[in-house]
Amino acid sequence: MSETSQAKEQAQRQTMIERPSPTATSKRAQTLISVRNLSVEFRSGDQTMRAVDGVSFNIGTGETVAIVGESGSGKTVSALSILRLLPGSASFPSGEIYFQGKDLLRARESDMREIRGDKISIIFQEPMTSLNPLHTIEKQIGEVLQLHRGLDEAACRERVLELMQKVGIHDAKKRLGAYPHQLSGGQRQRVMIALALANEPDLLIADEPTTALDVTIQAQILELLRDLQKEMHMAMLLITHDLGIVHKMADRVYVMNGGKVLEEGNAADVFANPQHAYTRHLLESEPKGTPPKGDDTAPVVIETSNLKVWFPIKRGLLKRTVDHVKAVDGLSLKLRAGQTLGVVGESGSGKTTLGLALLRLISSDGPITYLGNRIDANSWKQMRPLRKQMQIVFQDPFGSLSPRLSVSQIVEEGLTIQNPELDYDERRSRVAIALGEVGLDADAQDRYPHEFSGGQRQRIAVARAMILEPKFIMLDEPTSALDMSVQAQIVDLLRDLQKKRDLAYLFISHDLKVVRALCNYVIVMRAGKVVEEGPADDIFDRPQNDYTKALLSAAFDLAVDRSHARDLAT
Repeated sequence: MSETSQAKEQAQRQTMIERPSPTATSKRAQTLISVRNLSVEFRSGDQTMRAVDGVSFNIGTGETVAIVGESGSGKTVSALSILRLLPGSASFPSGEIYFQGKDLLRARESDMREIRGDKISIIFQEPMTSLNPLHTIEKQIGEVLQLHRGLDEAACRERVLELMQKVGIHDAKKRLGAYPHQLSGGQRQRVMIALALANEPDLLIADEPTTALDVTIQAQILELLRDLQKEMHMAMLLITHDLGIVHKMADRVYVMNGGKVLEEGNAADVFANPQHAYTRHLLESEPKGTPPKGDDTAPVVIETSNLKVWFPIKRGLLKRTVDHVKAVDGLSLKLRAGQTLGVVGESGSGKTTLGLALLRLISSDGPITYLGNRIDANSWKQMRPLRKQMQIVFQDPFGSLSPRLSVSQIVEEGLTIQNPELDYDERRSRVAIALGEVGLDADAQDRYPHEFSGGQRQRIAVARAMILEPKFIMLDEPTSALDMSVQAQIVDLLRDLQKKRDLAYLFISHDLKVVRALCNYVIVMRAGKVVEEGPADDIFDRPQNDYTKALLSAAFDLAVDRSHARDLAT
């Protein structure tokens, strides 16, 4: 890191140290919700698994309480229990959840319908599976306003527009008629936030509210949540694996693992003097290391020049094309074996569209060369033999994993198509190895995606891509749903596999800390165009473009929060 960067980091660290914590400026409020001795079990056939074991916590009016822990720790299950949104296989062997004097676990369903979306709202972690694919954004946000406030159509539209603008959706009026699949992952998450805040609830449950957002929008959303919380005197239950966010937002924190609360207390006290070894482990976990040195003599795996992906905008009775959405507009790149090309930029900048075009999963204009051969004119049939060598890990694992297939069937699907000579036992053995590489037990093969946490599902998606031993992999936000320690494991895993197999990665991410740990070369995109590109060290230490500087500034601020939390622990 350059002297300038070190000086900047030192200055911002000092700013963080001097900044008053949320606890320092808040007063212990009257208890709004009280969770007592909550236990949750899930039944699968003849087996029962306890996901939450005797958890208790309180949230005061206007207070922010964070529950942190790794994937599978039980934090989301605890939060969903408040609104009774768990599947029918769930049961509550013990526990009480009191909200405004009423035990929600024993309340009538009609009472719960009045509470959900009005007095208590929730921001889900995976917006694509939470939003209705058949309804427009306006209808989905407007529905909760009509149900609980009885607004007419004009007033409802005005409020929806106001909410969409507040959460940073550009051209909100044009987006009213859009469907979820027409928005980027970050834009869908912002729609979820707008929907949750529509009725100004007493309690907002935020389950990883910034997971799918780029760093600049993360900062805006966190500031927005704080402002709205102050304005409405709203309590917040924050479920997250990002300790930087906890340090910025939370008054008190509960640390969970294995379904139990291991440590609790004021956030500043827990960070400054963690008592449990697991808390110290969380505070010390983050992606580390540097990418392998780039080799300019390595063979080019994939290359394109002046690539364009334009989507027509059609209007009128005859659906004439009146304009285009220029998702990718004249982009050129070259990716060599054993190297990682990072693509960064805000939601809607064209990052994922670029990757899909290179894989020939959407139409594009411009030459695409893979291992020396032009593939941009290849038919779907001609591309099929190449699919084994060109794999993808999607941003939303729950949407990309079939709920009807077991983990074994999901991971082995590529082997069944590309290696039909393998018998059942050979495929099962390879699946077990692939799962082990991404940190899952071999006995997970016979379970289904809904039985895993978000982070565990993403590891299944990584295993599915790696099992075919490809040469080129597009990684679309592969660590966005993972807690910090698992992010570090996945980065190390990807780095090790790259070195072992000479893999080429196209790494799409808004987490610039992960990008720096993994990528040799970085492209910064905005509105379909490249605004800056170069070796990773140059981009991070000597950015030239104002947009790049804004991205790095927002990312660096959160990184300082995480570092400050870690420094307090040591």
